[in-house]
Amino acid sequence: METLRAEVRDRNQPKSERKRLRREGKVPGVVYGKQRPNTPIAVETKTLHAILQRNPHGVYEMDVPGQGKFPVMIREVQRDALSQNLLHVDFHQIDLDEPVRTAVALEFTGESPAVRAGGVLTVFLDEVEVRCLPRHLPSSITVDISGMQMGDSVTAGDLQLPPEVELVTEPDVPLATILEPQRAAEKDEEPAADGAE
Repeated sequence: METLRAEVRDRNQPKSERKRLRREGKVPGVVYGKQRPNTPIAVETKTLHAILQRNPHGVYEMDVPGQGKFPVMIREVQRDALSQNLLHVDFHQIDLDEPVRTAVALEFTGESPAVRAGGVLTVFLDEVEVRCLPRHLPSSITVDISGMQMGDSVTAGDLQLPPEVELVTEPDVPLATILEPQRAAEKDEEPAADGAE
């Protein structure tokens, strides 16, 4: 489990101090849970960026001075609407022996013969929601599209999940489909239009 080091902030920290933290390359945040009071913290922006790119729904060990180390998950991230800069992050302390409900990223792999023939893979969802013990939480779920033909779709219920992982997303929710190329569809419509005249 990767360790995320945090520093404790003043609970009544003014807005100007939070801005100073961001200028210094840190993101203000809070960590909370059943076993601890809400604690204002700050984490390195660079580290948080790396986590969000690699596995934003993973389990991490947070190291807080004076409080020790404990497992956490990211609950919410606030960004600036224009710049997308990180403004604030909420961490939730979890119990490793209790199931968690969270999103897991989908990784589309393989090469469909329909795509090679010009079909267009359209992805509707890039993550699904699951429930399991933290130790069984996958970093991603593979979706193999190599067997998909033109017009085929894959749904959440088609996913091959480990036995310890329960799907929370409705099974009939579509994840992706392969559509015919737009130009081919337009050509098919042209004779019908001519015949109608």
